Amino acid sequence: MATVKVDRSNFQADVLNAKEPVVVDFWAEWCGPCKMIGPSLEEIANELGGKVKIAKLNIDENPELAAQFGVRSIPTLMIFKGGEVADMKVGAAPKTALSHWINGSLA
Repeated sequence: MATVKVDRSNFQADVLNAKEPVVVDFWAEWCGPCKMIGPSLEEIANELGGKVKIAKLNIDENPELAAQFGVRSIPTLMIFKGGEVADMKVGAAPKTALSHWINGSLA
């Protein structure tokens, strides 16, 4: 399963009301570190299949959602479970670290 794009129109349905855990990548087009982790998140999304959904939210297009969740720097990754933030990671990391963090939240 590839990453999905979320915005204010589908955030409630695709993230907060999702049955599976959702990793939301708060990013922006101009953010170099965000672009660096993008391919890793795509690979992790494909490897984990239906166990977790990985969603990307552009903060320039959705500043109110970034503000609502207190995003101050990007990339910021948040894991949502049952409509609540279960964990958060700020900054870029190698694929192995991202995968370990995401898998750890599924346990």
